[in-house]
Amino acid sequence: MRFARKTIVVTGSGKNKGLGQGILQRFADEGANCVVSDICIDDEAEAVAGELRGRGAQVAAIACDVSQADQCEALVAGAVDAFGGVDIFVNNAGIGFMMKPMLEVDPADWAKVIAVNLSGAFYGTQAAARAMIAAGKGGRIINIASQAAKTGFPHLPAYVSSKHGMIGLTRASAIELGAHGITVNAVCPNHVTTGLGAMQNDYFSKLLGFDSVEAYLANMSAKNPMGRPGLPSDTAAACAWLASDDAFYVTGEAINVSGGEEMH
Repeated sequence: MRFARKTIVVTGSGKNKGLGQGILQRFADEGANCVVSDICIDDEAEAVAGELRGRGAQVAAIACDVSQADQCEALVAGAVDAFGGVDIFVNNAGIGFMMKPMLEVDPADWAKVIAVNLSGAFYGTQAAARAMIAAGKGGRIINIASQAAKTGFPHLPAYVSSKHGMIGLTRASAIELGAHGITVNAVCPNHVTTGLGAMQNDYFSKLLGFDSVEAYLANMSAKNPMGRPGLPSDTAAACAWLASDDAFYVTGEAINVSGGEEMH
């Protein structure tokens, strides 16, 4: 129960079997108050919140379009109203389903991915940091980046660019916020079959000439030193460590959680 009486907000956490849900499940099991947030609080998001309550957590569900700065401010204000403060803020919301060769990418699609993945992380960081500074107790901000934050991939120019930019945002934020006792770090998972991951599986299995998604995933597993793709629980474990007292002197880092697939 190391996160008892602490509150965590995770953007993009209203999807079943998503990374956001996995992160909140880990923190709920360790006593945290949980804020589920997604672009809308629909039946799926309510089900995610209900499952967390079943684990014994106090839960609030707040809609937020992270590409809008005012909505990020409202999300943090809602969390403060519900639980008295925000101790841990996770920028998890992201989109990456616009898979096309670079020369065919529509400027509107480029702008949308950057708006959600990178600008959304900036707006979330800004809003959370303001609340943490006002409370005077420090805090933890964690950005969910990607293996694509360190390695290029074809047909994902906007996604790869946004995730590389997220590491820059992590480092710049860490430098300015350290004086307030706020650490800022990024977690870089390899492929995880969430809803977004499933769309990528389908697209890239065809692009690379595999007979099936299963064959594509088997090849992915064979290339990984640990013999499998990532799981939401792998990313959640890294977040739990970064949010703990054990990581109080770690900031500005981009930590690979890839089973050895990414080593730089």
